[in-house]
Amino acid sequence: MYNYTLKHLKELEAESVFMLREVFAQFDKPVILFSGGKDSLVVAHLVRKAFYPARIPFTFLHIDTGHNFPETMAFRDRLVEKFGVKLLVGSVQQSINDGRVKEESGIN
Repeated sequence: MYNYTLKHLKELEAESVFMLREVFAQFDKPVILFSGGKDSLVVAHLVRKAFYPARIPFTFLHIDTGHNFPETMAFRDRLVEKFGVKLLVGSVQQSINDGRVKEESGIN
């Protein structure tokens, strides 16, 4: 079994920070997918750490499924304001209404 230590976690964090910086350096308009869940929060923390004390150069993208708790949306908005990042919100329902997405009907 592996022996995970703080040193191991620091190495993973450093590797993640490096990758986020590389993405920013190599792409024109990268975004961070942000749902407000635990994984998104970890990535938000890492990207903040990667560019601190400068402003986060990524836009955060939230895909609104219509199934979020109001508290999640309020937390998302507070975090975006605190971090000073741009937030884009895509709506699944709006995409369905506009005909860009169709519900699966199974095998025809």
